[in-house]
Amino acid sequence: MKTAAPIGIFDSGVGGTSIWKEIHQLLPHEDTIYLADSANAPYGNRSQEEIVALSIKNTEALLAMGCKIIVVACNTATTNAIDMLRNNFDIPIIGIEPAIKPAALQTHNKSIGILATKGTLSSALFHKTSETFTKDISVVEIVGEGLVPLIEKGALDSPEMQQLLKTYTAPMIAANIDYLVLGCSHYPYIIPQLQEILPTSVTIIDSGEAVAKHTKKMLDEKGLLSAEKKTPKLVFYTNTDTAILAFLLKDVESEIHIEERKF
Repeated sequence: MKTAAPIGIFDSGVGGTSIWKEIHQLLPHEDTIYLADSANAPYGNRSQEEIVALSIKNTEALLAMGCKIIVVACNTATTNAIDMLRNNFDIPIIGIEPAIKPAALQTHNKSIGILATKGTLSSALFHKTSETFTKDISVVEIVGEGLVPLIEKGALDSPEMQQLLKTYTAPMIAANIDYLVLGCSHYPYIIPQLQEILPTSVTIIDSGEAVAKHTKKMLDEKGLLSAEKKTPKLVFYTNTDTAILAFLLKDVESEIHIEERKF
């Protein structure tokens, strides 16, 4: 595998760009290819069989484009399909899980909230992680029904978003949480909205930085880090309209290419 090959990243839609930004910030000279499977979003409401099939499809598409590593920038795809992907593809595959461990280790109130999709919260991997680190901690798990479609439409500041977030955070506030774990890669885009609703004592954490560090570590161990200090090729494919991707990536200074493509 050539070190100049791109990093491949996929998500059930545009939310995984929050992970991509962390990877690009840490590895600014690496080429990347991002697949936004928005036509099938959200994965969180689908069966495990569907999630696995979609994850295979996305992985095969990225491999066909010559990617040297795959980052599954989707909590639902990771918790439901990561083992199958690693068993069936001979390439490093990085997953993303809700940051339960750091929240559980750092909470002073012994009370944390987890906002995630139904597919993540109901998965075996999530339950295993949660049981391991939250034995003596109160955990408020909330399914963020309806959040991903609103983010996919760019409706971050809409009345609908405001109402849903107030509804979902109410039991967390009542439980006196001091950490909120975001269990979906779409959700970092609504951190400003969450901060307006939650008490200032609540720390919001996601997995983006940890995934970027793990990606760099894996590339280094495999001898796959790019040897060139070059301007990278940053390519984004979506199987729906490109407008939301462009909106979410408007703060990226580097030259990026966004294209609608079937995959």
